[in-house]
Amino acid sequence: MEQMVMRTDFDNMKLIRRGKVRDVYDIEDNLLIVVTDRVSAFDVVLPNGIPGKGRVLNMISEYWFSQMKDIVENHIIATDPDQYPEAARKHKAVLEGRSMLVKKAEPLPVECIVRGYLSGSGWKEYKSSGTVCGIKLPAGLVDSSRLDEPVFTPSTKAEEGHDINIGFEEMARIVGKETAEQASNIALKVYTNAREMAEKKGIIIADTKMEFGIFDNKLIIIDELLTPDSSRFWSAQDYAPGRPQDSFDKQIVRDYLLTLDWDKTYPGPELPQEIVDKTAARYNAILDILTK
Repeated sequence: MEQMVMRTDFDNMKLIRRGKVRDVYDIEDNLLIVVTDRVSAFDVVLPNGIPGKGRVLNMISEYWFSQMKDIVENHIIATDPDQYPEAARKHKAVLEGRSMLVKKAEPLPVECIVRGYLSGSGWKEYKSSGTVCGIKLPAGLVDSSRLDEPVFTPSTKAEEGHDINIGFEEMARIVGKETAEQASNIALKVYTNAREMAEKKGIIIADTKMEFGIFDNKLIIIDELLTPDSSRFWSAQDYAPGRPQDSFDKQIVRDYLLTLDWDKTYPGPELPQEIVDKTAARYNAILDILTK
């Protein structure tokens, strides 16, 4: 089993942010994003991670950024450590396969979510009000129903705790109407194209979360794209509306944690090896299916 990278500390580069999964460094007017093997559940980063998870997320993002470059410019400058600035090249052994040198864009303070199927918090809201993020949907839908048209449902970004769903009007107030409309149109187009591509490989993309930023006065897509951490991937062969679906992500971790007497606060419980191995296999499976 490969080495687990839970955190990075490079003494010759300035760490500017340590997220739940990504460590971000400032380097020569650009950013270096390192995707670790940390895993979070219920907004808590767990003590042990999933070996190789960071590489999987990084490689899937790189694949989708490339596939969508005709729709929207992305933030990637390089993914090969040999092409990084000298300060980063010396850490090639850690950075190989799990990092990106990217443009220093100004992130929009909202998440751009596209839902093509009724699941998760969307299903919960629909059951009580017939809407998803305030958008009225047809009557008679069930858990995991495919929507006739994907819906754009932005949310706030929360450094801690849960993001909060907002309407398009609120997003427009925050970022400006023109930017909101552009982000919405691009997000829907990226999702629709990705969904069609994935379906040919036997995968349903139920929903996904994207991030955009401004670089040189242009809206570009940043962070990660269509990974198991930002999307719900289901097997088309096993898909059956009317019930929750089995996802190619960390659902195995969530399901295990729900069997414990844990109040979903720090420190989280350590995952047993069996759960770690099963989760790693799920991440590697979706990488193989999507990118080959």
